[in-house]
Amino acid sequence: MGAYARALAAALVLAWGLTAGAAVAADRQVGEVFRDCGACPELVVVPAGRYVMGTHAERYPAERPAHLVTIAQPFAIGRYEVTFDEWQACVADGGCARDPDDHKWGRGRRPVINISWPEAVGYVEWLSRKTGKTYRLPTEAEWEYVARAGTATDYWWGDDPGQGRANCRNCGPDISHQTVPVGSFAANSLGLFDVHGNVWEWVQDCWRPTHEGAPKDGSARLGEPCQERVTRSGSWYYVDTNARAAYRSKFPAGAFSYGIGLRVARELP
Repeated sequence: MGAYARALAAALVLAWGLTAGAAVAADRQVGEVFRDCGACPELVVVPAGRYVMGTHAERYPAERPAHLVTIAQPFAIGRYEVTFDEWQACVADGGCARDPDDHKWGRGRRPVINISWPEAVGYVEWLSRKTGKTYRLPTEAEWEYVARAGTATDYWWGDDPGQGRANCRNCGPDISHQTVPVGSFAANSLGLFDVHGNVWEWVQDCWRPTHEGAPKDGSARLGEPCQERVTRSGSWYYVDTNARAAYRSKFPAGAFSYGIGLRVARELP
């Protein structure tokens, strides 16, 4: 990220803190943690705001150009990646057709894996029917906004990936060979867990090779061609550079893998 972009991002970080505790609806506050049903994912209320999305790094052309994005409306986002327990509730209720393989790593509070993009969309549609609220996948811009949580560094804790802060191939003293239960590491300042590593998370957007022409209002980048969808977060299988807040990846929409899961978003009120 260039000097101008870093200076702008730093100014926006200061503005971010002013929204804490602000009311966003009659019954919701910024930072509030809630869920809409016993089997629903836990959510965190996120404030509106602005931030610099992407970087100017020559090494990562897919992250260029860095650009200012305005998130005009507060929204809620999953505190954790969706778990096997939460997915199983959808299967039991008839909302999800497939019970995905866990590779014998365990289920429960581990993030659900082996989920394609259409299946992820089916899950949020089931949540919407069940609760009467509007659930969806986050947009790519919303995802980076909440992952950064008001910071302008590679990770929410700084530019050094360090050790013991996330689940990725080289994020600990031993090579990671599988997922870990959600919430195994510290949360960012929004109270979100595992925004760096553990599993890739499907978002709404169609893949484009750069940010050139990307929306600046936080909306999803859609339209044709759309054979590939964006994933964010990195995963247990990839190294720490792939887990940076700005890092973008893509998979065919029909792909499923032991490294891909999801996180939900929900509109307010």
